[in-house]
Amino acid sequence: MKKLLAIACLLAVSLVQAQDKEPTYEAVGDLVKATYYYEDGTVHKQGFFKDLKLTGQWTEFDKQGNKIAVGYYKGGKKVGTWFQWKKNILRQINYENNVIASVSTWKEDTKVAVNK
Repeated sequence: MKKLLAIACLLAVSLVQAQDKEPTYEAVGDLVKATYYYEDGTVHKQGFFKDLKLTGQWTEFDKQGNKIAVGYYKGGKKVGTWFQWKKNILRQINYENNVIASVSTWKEDTKVAVNK
């Protein structure tokens, strides 16, 4: 009876998500590469799991395939420097112990000094 109930639940979930492209998972060494998709089949997010926790680089794309975010996980926690792009703005977010330590924002018209 439990097996029948479990199968019925899986079928119900799959019918609800029938219009969405299912995520794909691929073994890469001791990691699992996960790819998630938008409804139209274009890649939404891509990254890795280790021991069921987010790990390594994760990248997010908009529906046109442009990179909109790149960040890193270790043991399921955000670490290091993350970048987010939105129109003409670039945001650099630094994480320490899964907490935002600092944020820097650049706009397209930001002037950069160069020391020659």
